[in-house]
Amino acid sequence: MTEYNKEAFDNSSGIGEIQIANEVVSSIAGISAGEVDGVDSMAGGITNELAGRFGVKNLSKGVKVEVVDDSATVELAINMKYGYSIPDTCAQVQEKVAQAINSMTGLTVTKVNVRIAGVSLEQES
Repeated sequence: MTEYNKEAFDNSSGIGEIQIANEVVSSIAGISAGEVDGVDSMAGGITNELAGRFGVKNLSKGVKVEVVDDSATVELAINMKYGYSIPDTCAQVQEKVAQAINSMTGLTVTKVNVRIAGVSLEQES
């Protein structure tokens, strides 16, 4: 039997219990942030960078989620593409992440803090 993360969101319904691990919420945040135009990639620590080079894809890289009761606070570290407006792109990231987490988990997102960790100078071909 799989052991669940103690930092999971619990919700009891009439027919049973629903548990959503923080890693799931982090993955939702990372995927939705990466879909915003102007975001090059999620930024992560050296462990995540090494894992990425060996083909291990960590969807929650650069994401920290704190869930308390039915609300979540999200912190993201992203790498931007050169030439995009940082304030506009970050506002889109905040909105998209909050909407995705709310619609997929039912959690209320109270904050989405975005940190720009770098700028990618590579041009898409």
